[in-house]
Amino acid sequence: MKKIFFNFLMFAALLTQVLLISCDANEDKGIGSVEDNKLSGSIKDTRTLDANVEYLLTGPLLVEEGGVLNIPAGTTIKAQPGFSNYILVLQGGKINAKGTATAPVKMIADKDGVGQGYWGGLIINGRAPLSSPTEVGSTEVNTAYVYGGSNVSDNSGELSYLILGNTGARSSADVEHNGLTLNGVGNGTTITDLYIYDCADDAIEFFGGSVNVNNLLAVNPDDDMFDFTQGYNGSLKNAYGIWEVGYTSSESDPRGIEADGNLDGNYATYPNQSSFRVENMTVDLRLAAVTFEAVDKSKRMQDVIKIRRGAKATVVNALVKGIGTVEDLVDITDSKGGADVGTTISLTNSLVNAPQRSINPVGAAGVTIGGSNTGCPTNVFSWTGYQF
Repeated sequence: MKKIFFNFLMFAALLTQVLLISCDANEDKGIGSVEDNKLSGSIKDTRTLDANVEYLLTGPLLVEEGGVLNIPAGTTIKAQPGFSNYILVLQGGKINAKGTATAPVKMIADKDGVGQGYWGGLIINGRAPLSSPTEVGSTEVNTAYVYGGSNVSDNSGELSYLILGNTGARSSADVEHNGLTLNGVGNGTTITDLYIYDCADDAIEFFGGSVNVNNLLAVNPDDDMFDFTQGYNGSLKNAYGIWEVGYTSSESDPRGIEADGNLDGNYATYPNQSSFRVENMTVDLRLAAVTFEAVDKSKRMQDVIKIRRGAKATVVNALVKGIGTVEDLVDITDSKGGADVGTTISLTNSLVNAPQRSINPVGAAGVTIGGSNTGCPTNVFSWTGYQF
């Protein structure tokens, strides 16, 4: 009997070790399995998704301080409809959505053909500076979560070969998600090769921070294609924005670029006004070939480039093309203050329809309309399968 009991104890000890090893191995795997593919709640440790599982976002998913969400190449996350279905990386958290050209990461709607604003989208909060060096900002969709700080090189992880579709759900006219929202994100974060389509509000918006973004394709955002505010200091390289045939906007002033030096133009005395660079940009309007006066306002662009409220922009090799209509090619004025005097813009206009105005104000220093700019190359987006 003693020998049998001893063997049983040995077996039990061995079984315990196996279970502990199994638990340790699954700790990193974390959220999701074939049986449990629903995503919501908080991540406080390191969690890695499984590319072989199709996930369903059923509520807000928060990556908290010290938490890491790893999303391997080829992973698909489908979101249920609603404003509260979003992914939010808090200060000190990290997201690594690392797709490849042949196996991108997808964050899309759980149904096809649902259009703009179906679910919340992706928000990242960092600790990089804002226009005020002493204050922090509050996340638009939940003011309990703050962003901003003093760490220019703050690292919130990596996004690469990522597709975001049908994002930007809103709770009111003033509280809505973008396709991708970058709040005080530092330049230690890597963001490259993005495809954002059918989003309410802006395709991408930078609220302060210093992160650099390369290779962004934005298709049919309801408002602006590329939006900068609250002291953003970084660069956007290879940006291509498209309004497809039949596009309409619910916004009163959709733009290619919209840039403010500070948040809403109310903080002109803050020391860190937006100062950024956009290199190789194309705005492609594939709308009806009618005059500006004849076209419905929902089908025309307010400004290709709007720089205002103390923002300093350097825009090189920009191109606007297509058959759409715009009010201004470039506008650097605003009732709360115009662009910084150091702003320089080079834009080639290849639109079939004439704009209402080319430059506002006429003869603005640093703004050049003409030349033979080529804009953004399209081959950098071959991985998306989009037909240019």
